[in-house]
Amino acid sequence: MNLERMYTVIIGPHVSEKTTLMGENDNQYAFRVAKNATKLEIKEAVESIFNVVVDDLQVLNVKGKVKKNVKGRTRRKLSWKKAYVRLETGHEIDFADIG
Repeated sequence: MNLERMYTVIIGPHVSEKTTLMGENDNQYAFRVAKNATKLEIKEAVESIFNVVVDDLQVLNVKGKVKKNVKGRTRRKLSWKKAYVRLETGHEIDFADIG
């Protein structure tokens, strides 16, 4: 896989309270990924970009939420794809150190 595709597969880290605890306790991280990305592409991209070894990978589609505005009209936010990546012991990703 070429370098340009790797950077388009991984859109960015998904940071929340849940994913922060998962990173500390289970060595597992969450990423927002491209909708057309496959598991193999995600694994290769994470391993090459962050210099780590991926142990397990789970991918899921997140459905966009339905929101109402002041006038009562509803609209759906965009759906997106999320990947949970578990790293082997001894490996970790420090998002504050990436630059």
